[in-house]
Amino acid sequence: MAMVESIVGVIILMLLLILLIIFIACKPWRFFFSSSPSTRSRTIKVGDLERPLVSEDVDPVRNQSNEVARNLVVEGSCIQTEGHLSLPRTHGLVYKQRLPPTAPHFSQGASLVLDVISDSSEDVLLGQTLKRPWVSNHSAEEQNLGIKEDISYNINLHLENDRFKDFVPKDVVDQGSSLTLEVIDGPSRGIRCSVQSTNSSKLPLTLGRVSPSDLLLKDSEVSGKHALINWNLNKLKWELVDMGSLNGTFLNSRAVNHPDSGSRHWGEPIELASGDIITLGTTSKVYVLITSQAECQIPFGVGVASDPMALRRGGKKLPMEDVCYHQWPLPGVDQFGLFGICDGHGGAGAAKSASKLLPEMVANILSDSLKRERVLSLCDASDVLRDAFFQTEACMNHHYEGCTATVLLVWADGHENFFAQCANVGDSACVMNIDGKQIKMTEDHRISSNSERHRIKETGEPLKEGETRLCGLNLARMLGDKFLKQQDARFSSEPYISQAVRIDHTGRAFAILASDGFWDVISVKKAIQLVLQTRERYATDGEDSSEKIANYLLSEARTLRTKDNTSIIFLDFHTTSKISCKFDS
Repeated sequence: MAMVESIVGVIILMLLLILLIIFIACKPWRFFFSSSPSTRSRTIKVGDLERPLVSEDVDPVRNQSNEVARNLVVEGSCIQTEGHLSLPRTHGLVYKQRLPPTAPHFSQGASLVLDVISDSSEDVLLGQTLKRPWVSNHSAEEQNLGIKEDISYNINLHLENDRFKDFVPKDVVDQGSSLTLEVIDGPSRGIRCSVQSTNSSKLPLTLGRVSPSDLLLKDSEVSGKHALINWNLNKLKWELVDMGSLNGTFLNSRAVNHPDSGSRHWGEPIELASGDIITLGTTSKVYVLITSQAECQIPFGVGVASDPMALRRGGKKLPMEDVCYHQWPLPGVDQFGLFGICDGHGGAGAAKSASKLLPEMVANILSDSLKRERVLSLCDASDVLRDAFFQTEACMNHHYEGCTATVLLVWADGHENFFAQCANVGDSACVMNIDGKQIKMTEDHRISSNSERHRIKETGEPLKEGETRLCGLNLARMLGDKFLKQQDARFSSEPYISQAVRIDHTGRAFAILASDGFWDVISVKKAIQLVLQTRERYATDGEDSSEKIANYLLSEARTLRTKDNTSIIFLDFHTTSKISCKFDS
């Protein structure tokens, strides 16, 4: 009898437990509580809650290059605006929009809850800030004919409430953006490409293993059409989309491809920021540099080209240790710009550090109004360049890596003329041609050069006859290599500084900065002849040909089978039309 009572008790307990679980799952209490009193409600009209906001037959390229659906939340018929604004591709209607904390009419973290009324005659209004035409109901016949709504580029943003303009800085709205991609690791290391947000004919920019990809990567782990980058007109942001790649796409080591890698479905668009690293597969890494187009207007032509020349050694992998960079204007110094090349040895670390530090140091020194006025009045920046090299060397902490550094400082005199002055350590060189006159702006610091052997002799420890290397290096001046400098006082970071040259805006002056991979196979005289011939060839185009000239010089070095990394910056002061600059790092 006791056993029967025990069994009955257990059964009753199990039934009670099941009822409790059902009660918790159904959450009946949610029907008896209203929204938080702190929230404000408004009414909007929606045609059909079951109809997706974005039609499923929209062109996939444009659909996926539009709004980023990172913070999508599907929750019945409620639209919330408190985080990131996105256009979902599912049937839910929940948005999150991240608003600045300084908004004058909304408290930080407050929610805006909107009741939904079914009415197909009205547009969707989100807090009176975003007005988007609702996707109309197409018949099956129309859909078969491929009638689609272009939602990626024709979404209208109406600032119906003037107060919303406080959220959008005017200078951001008016500015475009420049995107530069550089392959920093993998079989195609050293390749780069650039595009401006205003150049819609070249967008979206594609990354893949087969032509016609804009960034062509010869990597077996990269899909033929791997990923694309597009400019989002609504957010004024660059966005990355995985195109259903087989080996995945990673942004700063975080996967951004579709979770089901075998489905070949596209991933969600992800915003890019300057300094991001995109990894395609496992080996190819791409560095992202984004700059404001308003900051990138250079009043003369600039072309950049580089190649690790890995195949020049019979297929042996040759790491890319050259770093090109240029910046016009320097931050806070509108009249000045800096152009430079660093060639690393023992690795690329020192070259990357120097390429970041040198522009910062020059800009910091010139931010002093007295020093800046001294340069402008004397037409000489020797002290600025010398101090910048000294401060850069002091900040670098590379004991077993070093690099050459060649920089050309260019400034405007306020009368449409320019001045240029160069400083260098190492064997990357700069040459200028002004009114047909050839001017060498750098000094060769290889141990085999007479000037450097003479400098070393004056230290009291002259080189032996026939000696062409010092501690294994053929250079005696560089940035970094702290260990070698501690061991041998003959090493130096003291730069050679040229005389400043005046560039008349009516002349046909140009400058060539290049690493030793270029000068090893092409003489200064030959380089100037190539520029003159190429510039004449493109003279009738009516467009700036600086990029074409830089690439032509690079192709000549490749044809002559140079055995070293090769980087070139070409400046054409005869080109008066402004072009968008490219910042490389």
